This record gives sequence, structure tokens and C-alpha cells, in this order.
Amino acid sequence: MARTRAAEAFDRIVDFLESFEELDDPRQRAKVLYPLDEVLLLVLLGVLAGCESWVEIAKFGEKKLDLLRRFRPFQDGTPSHDQLGSIFAVLDAEQFQRCFIAWVSGLTGLSADIVAIDGKTLRRSYQEGGAKAPIHMISAWSCRQNLVLGQTKVAAKSNEIVAIPQLLDALTIKGATVTIDAMGCQREIAAKIIAKEADYVLALKGNQGTLRDDVELFFTEQKARKYKDIAIDRHATVEKSHGRIETRIVIATADIDWLKAAHKWPGLASVVMVESRRESADKCERELRFYLSSLPADAHRLGDAVRAHWGIENGLHWVMDMVFRDDECRIRTANAPANFATVKHMASNLLRLAPGEDSLRVKRKLAAWDDNYLAALVTRK
Repeated sequence: MARTRAAEAFDRIVDFLESFEELDDPRQRAKVLYPLDEVLLLVLLGVLAGCESWVEIAKFGEKKLDLLRRFRPFQDGTPSHDQLGSIFAVLDAEQFQRCFIAWVSGLTGLSADIVAIDGKTLRRSYQEGGAKAPIHMISAWSCRQNLVLGQTKVAAKSNEIVAIPQLLDALTIKGATVTIDAMGCQREIAAKIIAKEADYVLALKGNQGTLRDDVELFFTEQKARKYKDIAIDRHATVEKSHGRIETRIVIATADIDWLKAAHKWPGLASVVMVESRRESADKCERELRFYLSSLPADAHRLGDAVRAHWGIENGLHWVMDMVFRDDECRIRTANAPANFATVKHMASNLLRLAPGEDSLRVKRKLAAWDDNYLAALVTRK
């Protein structure tokens, strides 16, 4: 007998549900009308189709029940917006994020990639009267694959320095190069990356005592002597865009025994100076930036890692704001903001993996207009 469409869809059940099977449901089992896997599927499909609040997702569930029943029974229909908010508020955010990481690791392997780690504040996730500050999420971004690899919420009264090692612990980064801005330029973080059999390129600013001053003085003196005393590798690029010419010169050296002895930085193999000059019709701007790395002094490779790091701003943070309207999201209760942010990262990954040259914004509209397109986003190929 021919199999029903629903049975075939069930066989191709979305990968993310399998990864979230270990997620604890804190609700009392005897009173659960809406199974957790159905709730997660509803919210993911709703976000893919453009929903940005519990009210919109609840309405989506009412209108798309036939679509949802391709994958799960939904015997009692779908939850109200209040029920959705309550469920997501009590789901453990750390466990939710670990399930996400397990899901994304099943999508694609991580091989010699550049992984950028950076934070973003969800501006409207605060509670009125100062009861709770906006939450801050740390994300790991695959610069080559343009995918979110994982995220973690910065705990209240904590900071990125504590959260970054927790995120690194959850990731498989062997063979990768991890890039972090100056906040993450910490010995403990460098040691964690080395222990995970990865390499680092860390931006160096004034938060490491005299280390930045020592590196800047070193490069200044050596440049004045035309680098006669040390071996360097140099790589330069010139780009013209929007009426502006930008020149970048990357200088890297591994002749830093004195620096290793003075500062005892874990895994340190090279230091890097990036000179940038931006010229436009009416002004010329210059900037010097310094980095520590566990990689050899290959200026081309190190320069690529430095540039790739900023892809997290345009590829992730900007997309979350402009396509998924992060800064307008008013979900605020308990764990709900962090969990909803994780679902949006999941939706972003699925949209990026979908074939075609359409923008993410257009793909979300297609998902809203075409049930078959939406279903194809979440089913196995």
C-alpha cells in the first residue's frame, strides 16, 4: 500500500528534533497538552516563515496546522502565545544551547576553519524598572561556512571573559583558528584554545598591562631600523570601494623570545602588526592594530584571519538585527530571550544552507508563502 505523505515526512523528520531529544521538559508530564518536540518544531517553522513574537508564532500555528501535521500529530492543536512564552521561559538555556551545538555539528564538519567569537547584546531583553539587564550572548561563527556554530548567554554579574571558555568547552575546534577581539585576549582563554588543539589570533589592546605597550614599542623600534634585527613576513593588500582606497600592510614575526620570557603567554608563536590606511576624497585615516597568535609568522594567513573575524559583524550580528529584528524583539521573561535567540540562529543556519542565490530576507518570505519550500528547509535531503 502506498505510504501517506505524512508517513514519508515523518521518516525525514527534521534533524534538529533528534538533537533536542535530551532537552529536559520541566513541565509536569501529566498536564502537558503540547509535547516539547511539537512546540520546538512550531517555533522553528514560525521563525523561518518570518514570525518575530509569541503572538505571531501562535497565529502561525493556527493557520498552518496541516503543514505542521506533516511532521508531528499535533493532536491538541498548537499552544497559545502565553503558553509558548511560559514554555520557553523555563527551558534550561545552557542545555538548549548544548543541543543546538550538537545539531549544528551534525550539519557539517569543522575542518581548518576560522572561528570568530564575539558578543552581542539583545537590547530589548531587559525588564522594566531595572529588574533585569539586557542579556548578552557570545556566539561562535564559522567564517568559511557562514554558520553559527554555537552560543552561550553571559551570566548575570559576569562577563565575556568567563563565558568564552564555557563556549569553547562545548565546541569541536580541533585544527581551527579562533579569532577573538581584545576582551578575549586572556591567558586562560589562549590556554583553553591550545588545549582544544586549535590556534588563536587575539586582538591586543590595553587590557593586558604592559603587553600591548611592549609589542607596539618593539614594532616601532624595528620598523625604524627597517627590521634589520629580526626576520619578518610581510603582506600588503589594496582595495578600492565606494570611493575609498584602503591599504593594509601585515607584518608578522616569530623573533619574540624576549616577549615569551617576559609575559609567559600560552602557545605564543608570533606577533602581528596591521597598518591600515583609508583614503577618501576629503580625508586620510590611519590605524595600527596588534595581535598575538599561536600560528607561525605567515603574514598572508594571519592577515586573512584578522579580516575574517569581522565577518561575524556583517554575517551574523547585522543579519540578526536587520533580518531577524533582534533589537526590536520584546521577549524578556526568564530564559525565553536566550532560547529564542538560539532558535533564530538555527533558522539563520537553515536559510543559509538552502539552495539558491536569494537573500536571507527573501528566503524567509518564500518560507512564509510556500509550504513546500518551508518544509524543504527542515527535512533531510
